[in-house]
Amino acid sequence: MTGHSFKALADAEHPRPGRTARRRRLGLAVAGVLAATAVVNHQLARRAERRNPPVGQFIEVDGIRLHYLERGEGSPLVLLHGNGSMIQDFVSSGLVDLAARRHRVIVFDRPGYGHSPRPRGRVWSPQAQADLFQAALGRLGVSQAVILGHSWGASVALAMALNHPQMVRGLVLASGYYFPTARVDMALLSGPAVPLLGDVARHTVAPIASRLIWPLLMRKIFGPAPVPEKFRAFPEEMAVRPSQIRAEAAESALLIPSAAAMCKDYASLTMPVAIVAGAQDRLIDPAAQSQRLHQAIAQSSLHLVPGCGHMVHQTSPGAVMAAIDTVGARGV
Repeated sequence: MTGHSFKALADAEHPRPGRTARRRRLGLAVAGVLAATAVVNHQLARRAERRNPPVGQFIEVDGIRLHYLERGEGSPLVLLHGNGSMIQDFVSSGLVDLAARRHRVIVFDRPGYGHSPRPRGRVWSPQAQADLFQAALGRLGVSQAVILGHSWGASVALAMALNHPQMVRGLVLASGYYFPTARVDMALLSGPAVPLLGDVARHTVAPIASRLIWPLLMRKIFGPAPVPEKFRAFPEEMAVRPSQIRAEAAESALLIPSAAAMCKDYASLTMPVAIVAGAQDRLIDPAAQSQRLHQAIAQSSLHLVPGCGHMVHQTSPGAVMAAIDTVGARGV
């Protein structure tokens, strides 16, 4: 071994005081930047909540203060939003106004989204959320309803139908993920749900990254259709709060195992089911998911909407309303 090699080995085992000091200063600088970023993100989150106050009412169920909006009269229709979303998605789409002409429409902020908190210490699986909404609807005097779920919300709607069939008069499943497949993107999006490191990320770099990729994400989930002007009413700043990022990451991690746990039971459903999807969905393959579900549920109807992507309720609320009417008529 050369003298230079001995010196390098010695330096690695016993760092010189100057090098140690530089590393310590660098570590402190990084910690300072992360702490400052966390403070700024906290302030931005509080500002977002002040600028976007609750649009509905609250009901406490199982120790959780659920935020919900209620419109219209008639047979109950419950709307459950997808991952990363909130009540304003359905409101801005126009679907709430359409449905409220004939239905008592109840829209929830699911736990962790909008103004509904997501307590730790519980795995918020589709089944856990189904139990929560079943209890909430009971408190609201609803004994039976048509349940519409979009994207991740479709998993919750299915769990309600499987675990509380007496509550579900009919199902409308829009742009859902129903069967397990390999999804590298879900693994990447799950990072902020990891304890400790994920907590640091969601309070520091994750909100910044979310803001930066927001336009790209919107193009993907709406494409091939353009993002409609009405979607400006959706409060982006609420969706990039650290608390909501944690909920989004946790649900990304649960997506595949939840589908694997439920898919064997789909054929047992007996209520009317309408399956809606954008024919050009770039996020969830309609052939591998919606068409396959249609084959698994004998009494289901399939509605593939041409020219639409994942946000089918935004780009074609009339088609989703038609599916609701189909299920409502069959459920009489």
